[in-house]
Amino acid sequence: MDAVLDDLARHWWLYAAIPFVAALIGYVTKRVAIEMMFKPLDFVGIKPFLGWQGVVPKHGGRMAAVATELLTSNLLDVKEVFRRIDPAIITREIEQPLLRAVDEVAREVLEKHHPRLWEVMPTMAQELLIKQVQASTPRLVREFMAEMTENLDEVLDFQHMTVQRLTRDKKLLVRLIRETSRPEMAFIARTGIYFGFGLGVVQAIVWAVTKEPWVLPIFGGCIGLLTDWLAIKLIFVPREPVRVGRVILQGKFQRRRAEVAHQYGEMIANEILTVPNLLDAVLRGPRSDRLYALVERLVAHAVDEQASVAKPMVAMAVGGQRLQEIKQAAARKALERLPPTIRHAEGYLTEAMDVAKIVERRMLGLTPLEFEGLLRPAFRQDEWKLIAVGGLIGFLVGELQVLLMLH
Repeated sequence: MDAVLDDLARHWWLYAAIPFVAALIGYVTKRVAIEMMFKPLDFVGIKPFLGWQGVVPKHGGRMAAVATELLTSNLLDVKEVFRRIDPAIITREIEQPLLRAVDEVAREVLEKHHPRLWEVMPTMAQELLIKQVQASTPRLVREFMAEMTENLDEVLDFQHMTVQRLTRDKKLLVRLIRETSRPEMAFIARTGIYFGFGLGVVQAIVWAVTKEPWVLPIFGGCIGLLTDWLAIKLIFVPREPVRVGRVILQGKFQRRRAEVAHQYGEMIANEILTVPNLLDAVLRGPRSDRLYALVERLVAHAVDEQASVAKPMVAMAVGGQRLQEIKQAAARKALERLPPTIRHAEGYLTEAMDVAKIVERRMLGLTPLEFEGLLRPAFRQDEWKLIAVGGLIGFLVGELQVLLMLH
C-alpha cells in the first residue's frame, strides 16, 4: 500500500491525466462514429475488403424506402393534400399565362396540322375561335383538377417519386437524417466525455494497484464500446417518461418530438413534396402515360364541344384522321406548357397544400415506437460497426497511455 501511495505522490500528474485522456477517448470515438454514419457519401478504399462508406448513404435505398413508408402510411395522404387546392383560385392565379398558352397551342396545332384551313380563315374568325377556346379553358382546368385528384394514384406514384428523390440525392438523405438528429449527435459526443471521465477514474485506480500494461488498453476499448452503445440507447429509451424520484427520464429524441416534427415537416415540404417535384413526377414518372391519356381525353372532349354545332362540316373539311391528330397534338402541347404555366401558381399551391403543417400534426400523433422509426433505421443497420470502431480507437489510445506511463 505504501508503494502505491509513494507512486501516486511521485507521478500524480500522470494519474490525474488518465481520466482526462479517457474523457478525450470517449469524445473522439463518438465524433468518429457520428461522422462515419454520414461520410463519405461514396465508398472510399479497396472493395470489398478495405474501405468505408457512410452508413446512411450506403443503405440509402433501404432508408429512403423506410422513410417513404413512414411518410405515406402515417404522415401524409397525398389525395388529402391535393383536395386542399381550390381550382377556382388556381385558375385565377394562372389566368394570364394560361390564356397565352391556349392561344399559342391553338395556333401552333392548327398551323401545323391544317395550315390551309387556318390560312384561308379570316383573321376575325381565327380570333373568334381562339376566344371560344380560351373561354372554355377555366372549366377545363376545373375538370382536370377534379379528375386528377380523384384518380391521383393512377397518375402519380408518390412512393416512387420520394424514393427516387432520396436515392438520387445522397446529400439530401443525409441532410434529412442529420438535421433532424443534430442535437442527438451532439448528445452522443458529450456523453463520451462524461462516461469516459468516470471510467478513467476507475482506470487510474486499477493501474495504480496492478501496474498491469493491459489495463489501460482494455479499459480504453471498454470505454469506447460502452459509451458508444450507451449513448445510442439513451437517444431512444426510455420511450415513455419514467420518473425516478424527482428526475424524469426519457430518450432525448422522444423529448424533442415537437421540435423534430416541425423540422421534419419543413424539410419534406421544402425538399421533397414541392410543386416542381410533383410536376416532374406526373410528367416523367412511371405513370406519366396515364396523365397523357387523361389530358388527351379532356382536350378531345373540349375540341368536340367547340366543333359540336358544325361537326359534320368540320369532319368533312379536316378529315376524321387529321382531327384525331389535332386532338393528340393539342394534348401534347398542353402538357409541354404545363410546367411554365403552373409556375405562376407555385406560391398559392405551396401555401394551399401546407405539407409542413400536415406532416408536423401527424408526427405529433405517432406512438413513441412509430416516432422512433423516423431516426432509428439510421443507426440499426451498422450500429455494431460504429460501436466496434469506438472500442478499437479506445484500445489504441489506451496503448498510447501505457507508453506514456511506462516511459
